[in-house]
Amino acid sequence: KVENEEMLETTFLKRKIKNPIGLAAGFDKSAEVYRSLWKFGFGLIEVGTVTPRKQFGNLKPRIFRLKEDEALINRLGFNNDGLAAVIKRLSHGWPDLRGILGVNIGPNYDSSSYEHDFLKCLHNLMHSALAHYITINISSPNTENLRDFHDESKLESLMKDINKLKKEPIPTADMPIFVKKKIGMPEKQIIDIPVFLKISPDIEDSSVEKISEIIINQKINGVILTNTSNVNRSLLKSSNKHQVGGLSGKPIRELSTGLIKKFYKKLKGKAYIIGAGGVDSGKSAFEKIAAGANTVQLYTGMIYKGPGIVKEIKKELIQILKAEGMKNIQEAVGKGI
Repeated sequence: KVENEEMLETTFLKRKIKNPIGLAAGFDKSAEVYRSLWKFGFGLIEVGTVTPRKQFGNLKPRIFRLKEDEALINRLGFNNDGLAAVIKRLSHGWPDLRGILGVNIGPNYDSSSYEHDFLKCLHNLMHSALAHYITINISSPNTENLRDFHDESKLESLMKDINKLKKEPIPTADMPIFVKKKIGMPEKQIIDIPVFLKISPDIEDSSVEKISEIIINQKINGVILTNTSNVNRSLLKSSNKHQVGGLSGKPIRELSTGLIKKFYKKLKGKAYIIGAGGVDSGKSAFEKIAAGANTVQLYTGMIYKGPGIVKEIKKELIQILKAEGMKNIQEAVGKGI
């Protein structure tokens, strides 16, 4: 517990959480340790990326530290235990959650239809009712052609299929017993699970407008800005800078914050924004919130600074709020625009 932590309380997806600091997908890919991770003080945790079938990912070595740059490059390739194993583990953690739990989903690398894989994961997670939101990961650079979904027509088609699936009533018999108790016992129930999109930091400005329009028109609940970068290597110092994979950490901080500002102006509060990319301090977290993010996520920062980073960020955020004359973190959202 941090002194004055109530200043960080926020409402996200119509739920109150203790703070806006989240753990990004990629750390707990197969939902093995998320229950223990709450102890570090996160307000939200996202597990995954989960694929329909178990897969081992790319050959090792596949993750590289760039110490001089406070960065990582990974080409893990969605290594995870598969959807069935993840749903089983998630069922063990409910309903004892200390914050918001998201599940990040993606396709198997050898899939004949990425669309089918997204829909299969979403369908099964809706039936289990074990996530507060589901993230459609269209932005990993390590799955061939996945980023093609940033194309306007392809993204719109996928989101229309997702919305159609979300409207299908789910047989109550398929749901866990604690969910049945919560909703009563109708024969079928529509579970309107919020859906987020995880976007690449490498998109053109023209794509911001197109993707924002699709988010609004298709009533997508939120967007995660951003995933790792395929570019942005020229100023790096580490000898590992030319490794193939996605760059995360401090070098993409400004890139992702800039995209948050652009999307915030277009979305005008019609969708939530989760800011990710280089969050490793109260200052960097505040920058993203002031740019328009409702909450933030970190990963690389925890690799370098350890789990104590969450407490440090909370302390620093409270100091910044006091210095800015703000009583609550929600006042800071979009203030830097």
